[in-house]
Formats: sequence, structure tokens, C-alpha cells
Amino acid sequence: MVKGLARIRGIGFILVVLLLWVSCLNANWQNDSRILTLYPKEYIHSISLLDIPKYKNDFKHFDYVNANAPKGGRLRGFALGGFDSLNPFLLKGNPADELSLIYDTLMSQSLDEPYSQYPLVADGLKIAYDHSGVIFHINPKAYFSDGVKISAWDVKFSFDTLIKKGSVLFPQYYAGIKEAIVLDDEHIEFIFKSKDNLELPMILGQLSILPRHFYMKDGKNTFGQSVLKIPIGSGPYMIQSYEINRYIIYKRNKNYWAKDLAVNIGIYNFDFIQIDYYKDASVALKAFLKGDYDWRFENVAKVWARGYEGAALKDGRINKVMLENAMPSGMQGFFLNTRRESLKNPLVREALLYAFDVDWAIKNLFYSQYAPTQSYFDHSIYAMKSGVVKGREREILLRYQDKLDARDRRILHSGFNIPRTYANNFKLRENLKYAMDLLNKAGYEIRDFKLVDKKSKKPLELTILLDNEAFDRLALSYAQNLKTLGIKLKIKRVDSARYGDLVRNFDYDMIVGVIPQSLYPGNEQQYYFGSKAAGIKGSKNYAGISDEVIDDLIERLINTYNYQERLNLVRALDRVLSWGFYVIPHFYMPAYRIAYWQHIKMPEKSPSYGLNPYIWWDRNSEK
Repeated sequence: MVKGLARIRGIGFILVVLLLWVSCLNANWQNDSRILTLYPKEYIHSISLLDIPKYKNDFKHFDYVNANAPKGGRLRGFALGGFDSLNPFLLKGNPADELSLIYDTLMSQSLDEPYSQYPLVADGLKIAYDHSGVIFHINPKAYFSDGVKISAWDVKFSFDTLIKKGSVLFPQYYAGIKEAIVLDDEHIEFIFKSKDNLELPMILGQLSILPRHFYMKDGKNTFGQSVLKIPIGSGPYMIQSYEINRYIIYKRNKNYWAKDLAVNIGIYNFDFIQIDYYKDASVALKAFLKGDYDWRFENVAKVWARGYEGAALKDGRINKVMLENAMPSGMQGFFLNTRRESLKNPLVREALLYAFDVDWAIKNLFYSQYAPTQSYFDHSIYAMKSGVVKGREREILLRYQDKLDARDRRILHSGFNIPRTYANNFKLRENLKYAMDLLNKAGYEIRDFKLVDKKSKKPLELTILLDNEAFDRLALSYAQNLKTLGIKLKIKRVDSARYGDLVRNFDYDMIVGVIPQSLYPGNEQQYYFGSKAAGIKGSKNYAGISDEVIDDLIERLINTYNYQERLNLVRALDRVLSWGFYVIPHFYMPAYRIAYWQHIKMPEKSPSYGLNPYIWWDRNSEK
């Protein structure tokens, strides 16, 4: 009997070896710290999460560019505030605008399809059959601007450095990646912690490549030191000169190694990119109207409606256009810091929501140019459906029924709606009455025209932190409504440097925050809304959200393979977030408002999924 078992085991072992040998005829094996991982034999040259990539391997250029756009001229833009760093990857400091121009990434994303990437520093990749890792092949023609060749060692250095020395966002964003292993000078493998996150190859495709030889000195990594030393990159531009808080000028690298790649044809047409800094928004607008810079993205409705005046606009030297897009609007609003004792109670937060009159603000302050934000994922397929939750989304939430019912039974039994007034004073009074009922339930009462806690006798007073005068009127109108409820809202405006420091340390009651959303929500939700991010200074979890249901939904979202399941998970997440009353939503604009001087020319077709001024060109450079 024992001999028979031994014989069977021996035959089984031989069969396993034979099967492995046959498999290896059609695939490559890679040795690393794990056992063996099976990869396809051939590299692919593009990747998409939602569909087959639009562009074939031999494509010449993106459809939204002018492939014959001339090179030359200078594009001058503006920024508000100032800068004190040339390192965009650190948490500390205020980096100069447009520093991404000097860095290439592994892959390049197109802007006329939802989520696809094409070759840049990496000219190919292959993903493990079991999705436990990805291998990138580094383009042998890729070089840094100082002529040093880019190798897999630079890619590993970049990844490791950003994790260890970069902003707190990087460890969160790359949390699903176990390690980077250099296979040889042109091949690097990234090993994943889980086999379920389909987004990880795309996330790695966005990795900016840093020059190891520039930062390694005497065996030590100096990244993060000397933040005003002009860095070396591999991108289309180099820093020519700068003056802190005044300007930064980028010069096009005429020897740019990737200038003839399909992803770059018709792009980066200006010889110089210049960003001028202004302390005051009104001064910046006057400078534009004088011709001191060439274009501006306008985010203030009043300025767009009434601010562009003068001879240059009348005689056509300045143009105003609305470039429609299909980008998710994300969430802009008054974020409520639940780390503050006064804002821990969801009844209080809901009352604060009902005191905000978004319709009045849109009509009277913003010239009816916006739509009210209804969702964290508005203007996208991921936004929760109106009405009571149904179907698969309901099934997902029923898994958490006890926890949700204990918090607010309406999540499963009522539809979520942003309170509206349609600029009707009677409706506003109804909303304020409802808000007062909520505050009474939360243990507050009116005494001497102030809302006070019945137990502590302390008045409810809040401070909203601002760094942009554009939100002053909005905050003032909101303060008037809160005053009706006996709540005093103080408005505290500080400079951009102070503001950044206070926000990084979560030292505020309320701020105007913006949470952008991608076309493929995934890992980033952890540092927007995850419990871990709530305790990490500098994270984007402005409201301090710490909720195990939200954490679990995000984890399931990251690990799902199924596209329809992804939709339902995001919608469920949207619903739970909304019923948490962590933010008082504002509004969004489904188009880019662009003003520019007539010597700037644009392609006839604008991409749907992003704004890229570097596909424009200078009319004066045309022959």
C-alpha cells in the first residue's frame, strides 16, 4: 500500500513537471521573491480599462491634435499666490505650476476616450495571467534631458522614492503594489499585493520618472533636499529660469527624445511656457486684458459674465469660448470637518446643509451658469440614481443593513435629494424650519438669539477658512442664513501659504474643498474618504470621514473585475457618503470657460476628457 502511494505520487510529480514544461513553451516565467509567475509571451502596446483602446499600434497621432501645428512662440499663463519649491512630489511647500512638463511618465493617456494609455517611457507591457504583477519594457531610446539613458533602475528609484520620501498621497495611491523588481536594464516588474485590482497597471502607467543619478550622492538619496535646485527630467520642457513668487519659464527641449512618438505629435508646440504669478485675482484679470499673458481658464461666473471688457474684446483680439467636456464634475462644496466636536453630530451637519440655498446662489451670484451638484460623482455614469435604492445597488447595501439602519434608516428607505429652493423665499423658510427641528433634536436651543447647546450652554459658532476672494460672497450669503438659525459663521481669509498649512493639518471647521473624480474611480477613493486617510495630515479626506461601511465599499470597488458591479459599488458609495452629510455641495460647470488672445490657435476638435493647452499653437509661427 505504501509503495503504491509512493508510486502514484511519483507519477503525479512527473505530470506536474510536464505540464509546467508545456506551459513554458508558450509563456515566459519570471523568477522573483515569490514562486513563479506566468506572463504572456508578447508585450502589448496600449491598455484600457473600459473598452478596447481606440488607437491601433501603428497610429500616427491623436485625433484631437493638429499634426501639422508649427513649433515656436511663447504661451503665457498665470497663477495666483506664489511658489517656493520646484519639487511637485513633496507634501511641504508650494510647488511652481506646470512642473509636470519636465517629467515623462511610463505611459501616456489619451483625452478622447474614457481611460486608455499608450507608450511613452515604456514602449510595452505585459500583465500576469493571474493579475499578480506587470512587467514594463523601457524604451531603449528614452533619455533624460542631460543625455543620460533612462533604465529600469530609474523607474524603481522613482517608485521607491515617491513611496518613502514623497507626499503622503503616494503610499496611499500605490498601496496595492508590493514591490518593484528590476529584471534587467530595460525590464521592470511590479508585484501586486492582490490579484483583484485591475487598475494597478494603469496607476503605474502614470508614474513620473525621476533621474536616479541626479538624486543619489555618495550612496545617499537627496530627494527632497534643495527644493529650489533646477531638477532634471525626461519631459518635453526644461526649466529655463524662475523668480520665486513672480514667474517660472519653461523652454522646449528641441532634443526631446520622445518628440516623434505618436502620443506627442501635434503637442508641446510652444518654444516657451511662462507662468506669471499674481497675488490678487482682480489684478490678474487686468493684466490679461492688457495683454500681459495669453490665456486664462475662468472659474468665476461673475468675471466671465461681466469682467471681460475693453477694446481688445470688442475688436476681436480676445476670444471667449466654452469647451464642453464629458468629465465627471467631482465634488466642490463646504467640507465640514468632523474632527471638530461641534460637527460630529450628523443632525447638525444635515441642518447646515438645509441652510444653504444653492439655487439663490446660482441665480444671483453666478449668473445661472452652473448646475447644482447632486452627487459626489455628478456628470458621470457613476452618480447614484434618484429615488429609493433598487436592484443590485440595494443588494450591496443590504449587506450593511444593521449598521446603516442604526445610523440613518433613510439610506435604504428614501431617496437622497439636495435641498432646493428654486430661488423661492417660502421654500427657503421651510428648509430653515426643518434645519431648526434637526438642531433641536441634536440638543440645541435658541437663547438670546443664539443657538446654544442645552447641556454645555456653549453657542454654536463656526469658522470657514478661505484663500480665494471668489468665495467671499458665497460664504457671506450662507452666513446670513445661518444667522437666522442663531449660528454665527466667521469668515477667515488667509494667504495661500498659510491656507495650505492649515488645511494640511486639518485646522479648520469648514473649507471650500474640491474632490475631483476620474473616469474610473478606484484607489484614490481611499485617500478621499478612507478611515486611514482621515488621520494622515495632508490627505484629501477633508471631512475626516472614518466609516467602516465606506472603507469596505472602497475595498470591494478596488478589487472588482466586473464593470457593472463597479458601477453599482460606486453608486452605493455615493449614497452612503451623501447620507453622511459631510459636505454642503455647491455646483458645477459642464464646460471649460477659456479666454485667449487671437494669436493663439486651437484645433477644430476639442477632446472630451480633459483640457490640454499644449495642443494649441502660436499663429505667428505659421508659415
